[in-house]
Order: sequence, then C-alpha cells, then structure tokens
Amino acid sequence: MTCSEQPTPPKSGLDWRDGVIPVSTQFDDPYFSLNDGLSETRHVFLAGNDLPARLTPGFHVAELGFGTALNLLALTLITDTPIRFTSFEAFPLPAADIARALDHFPEARAIADPFLAAWQAGETSFTLGAVSARIIIGDARETLAAWDGKADAWFLDGFSPAKNPELWSPEIMAEVARHTAPGGTFATYTAAGHVRRSLAEAGFQVERRPGHGKKRHMTAGYLP
Repeated sequence: MTCSEQPTPPKSGLDWRDGVIPVSTQFDDPYFSLNDGLSETRHVFLAGNDLPARLTPGFHVAELGFGTALNLLALTLITDTPIRFTSFEAFPLPAADIARALDHFPEARAIADPFLAAWQAGETSFTLGAVSARIIIGDARETLAAWDGKADAWFLDGFSPAKNPELWSPEIMAEVARHTAPGGTFATYTAAGHVRRSLAEAGFQVERRPGHGKKRHMTAGYLP
C-alpha cells in the first residue's frame, strides 16, 4: 500500500437508522439504499456500466461520492483484472463508522479489512484485491476540475440531487464528461430530469432505465 496525506476527517455527523444504516445529518440522506444497498450497487453501478464484461487491464472507474466504500468493495468482488478506481469525496467518514456500516453487508465486509486499515492509517491511495484505488478528498467542484485523469466508467453516487444539488450541477456534469474517455459510460440511481438534461448537454447519450427495488427509474449513458 502506498501512503498519501489525508485531511483529518470531520467528526461523524451520522444517525443510525435501525442501528445499521448510516444517515448523514448534514444532507438528511442515507449513505446507501434502505432496500439492500449492495444489491442496488450491483444493479445501478455495475450492471449500469456493463461491468464486469468491459473490464480490461488498466480500465479506470471514477466515482462521485465515496461514502462507505460499498461501491469500491462491490467492484473488487467482481474482478481479478488489474483496474484503477478514483473517487471524489468531500466529507470522508472515519474508519470506525465505515466498518460499522459495512457490517450490514457480510460479503463486502469480508474483504474490507485491508482498506479499513489503510483508511485508519490516513492513506488515500491503496490496493484492494486487483483494484488500485485513490480517494481524492475535497470539494469536487475544485478537485474534479483539477484532476488529470479520464474514466472509462463513472459511478455518480452523491447524496440525492434534492439534498446535495452542488454535486449534480451542470458544471459538475460537464466536468464528468470532460474526464470521460471516448466511449466511456456513466450510471446513477437518480432519474431527476435536470440531471439527465445536464448530462445530455455535457455530451452524453442518456437513457432512463428501470431502477432498483421500489425505485422506478435510474439513469445511464455513454459518451460517443
């Protein structure tokens, strides 16, 4: 594992619904679906980006909203192919809170110890299974614009657009497109009209698809 500096995380601003589901007190929104978050990750972010079928050595997944690392762990579970993962997170959770949240998902928790040890030690760049991960801490309105990478697939997983509009602005969606390789894809749980319009205006071909569980729709697409 390689080490990089991580700002001291803020004190946890969490409520725990039913003792197991973390809810941000700042955004009044849960960190993952109340209807089986790991299943939603697989439906929305993995299947929505046609993964693992597209994974080849060096494939780069990027994410807005690292949260409890559930998406990273779900991705790690499906690949033995060396790939890269970059996530942008403004409000990193302490390792203890992440561990508590992941206890709700034994399959993901079973592979999480190397990540949790790195996170507890202040590392934001580490290897988990076949995945080389880097978590960029800070406001994505600044950090994404400064990033020099391009993703082959995006997980757009910020808090609800109604609760966290800054992460779904036309400017952010334009930056996502600017940092997407030709033919790259995105997927997100939200089907909000203004988000779909911003993605289309940024250059993506946008499609509304069936959502997970009780959620009627989600959004996915690609950059021609």
